[in-house]
Amino acid sequence: MAPPAAAAPSTTTMVCARQGRLRQRYEGCYRLVSGCIPYMLKEEDGGESSCQDVLGRLQVLMISTPKRGDLIFPKGGWEDDESVDEAACREAFEEAGVKGIVSATPLGEWIFKSKSKQNSCGLQGACKGFMFGLQVTELVEIWPEQVTHGRRWVPVEEAYSLCRYDWMREALDKLKEQLLFESNFRPLPSPELVDSSSLYMVMPAVAEGAVALC
Repeated sequence: MAPPAAAAPSTTTMVCARQGRLRQRYEGCYRLVSGCIPYMLKEEDGGESSCQDVLGRLQVLMISTPKRGDLIFPKGGWEDDESVDEAACREAFEEAGVKGIVSATPLGEWIFKSKSKQNSCGLQGACKGFMFGLQVTELVEIWPEQVTHGRRWVPVEEAYSLCRYDWMREALDKLKEQLLFESNFRPLPSPELVDSSSLYMVMPAVAEGAVALC
């Protein structure tokens, strides 16, 4: 069975990204955020797959943002009309143009501050983020936020060096654990790996000393 190629949705079915925070969920002083690590496994040459083979084939999708030189994973506000995993899938489509199968359980939860509140005291601007693994089954060529978010497939080990924040690297560790040790994991055919240079929108480098998390 040939893997699905990237598909371009018609303009009549194109979905706009959600805007504003009218439906934003909060937990005490924390803004609740949901996101995912989109991933795929490159085709294997044949034979038995060891744990090392799986990790060697693992590719994750990272996205760029304006005025930043690093890469991040899709994430955003969890709203009151959706479940936490639905929010993760929505953000993956809006920011990275991917659809797929979300993990049954989150990779974990992390506390961090929004980019506009880095220098604030106390818990002002604090977010509680839930991250999931998302096995990509479809790449679209046009997605709601592609003007501000480029995308790039990278080997999982390379992704560690591209992550600016420790919590992102911890989430990658959890993804690898989930893929290797969950007995119900069955990899599906993945979309074709397109040359990453055609998927990566180069953004201006982040200003020296600037910090942004969500």
